[in-house]
Amino acid sequence: MLRSRTALVCAALATSLAAPAHALEEVPFVTSPDNVTLEMLRIAQVGPQDRLIDLGSGDGRIVIVAAQRFGASGLGVEIVPDLVRQSQENARIAGVADRAQFRVEDIFQTDLSGASVITMYLLPDVNLALRPRLLALKPGTRIVSHDWDMGDWKPDQTTVLPVPDKKVGLEKTSKVQLWTVPAQVHGLWCGAGMLGGMRFEVKQSFQQFTAMMTRGGRVREYAGRIEGDTLHSLPGARTQMQLRLQGEQLVLAQADGALGLLKGAALARSSGEDCAD
Repeated sequence: MLRSRTALVCAALATSLAAPAHALEEVPFVTSPDNVTLEMLRIAQVGPQDRLIDLGSGDGRIVIVAAQRFGASGLGVEIVPDLVRQSQENARIAGVADRAQFRVEDIFQTDLSGASVITMYLLPDVNLALRPRLLALKPGTRIVSHDWDMGDWKPDQTTVLPVPDKKVGLEKTSKVQLWTVPAQVHGLWCGAGMLGGMRFEVKQSFQQFTAMMTRGGRVREYAGRIEGDTLHSLPGARTQMQLRLQGEQLVLAQADGALGLLKGAALARSSGEDCAD
């Protein structure tokens, strides 16, 4: 089976993102082999609990496969009305019309907030234009892109697949890349209660962070990764620690040594430049 993509991808090379819809409708869509589609769903660990949104859904095959083979529900967003009608008919024939829906819509107008997985086959400039909205999604949301990256937001996982009949580009391979939306924790966090007097200052670059913890005149530095809503110290670090974002608090989930005795204590996000005494 082949999976289709609209030529929104191609049109972005020659037109601005503000191009009228009819200009995009006239460009033919491109296809990707089924092994790429399946890898996109596999790498995101799509399952029955997921709500998938496919941006530029072509004839709807990724949403239909997600419903048929992985039990997910999904929405395909496509700017070409004929492809949306085709997708709806394909979903009906496949028996998944109740879980695979499609609509004509500009991808930049789509409400992404209900998705646990976003899939796309767009060009780098389009990915970068979407990136602020993707980073604002709920921590733990998985983003999967075929071939094109997110600039300096590096993927968490990458798979390269052979595609002998690929017609786009010189290489006969496809790259499937996965990002997990990290919690936004940059800034100052202040302790109270069991963590009273603690100052925890975080500097974040996408899913990477460094932090300086100050308490009672003692300073400790940390570095690690943010996986969804959880901050992990790097493997091999002198002190291991996990903090989990819950609302506007960072809750100590796990730590080595004396800090581990304070499991469950929380730091609150500071709106100022320092912690109150």
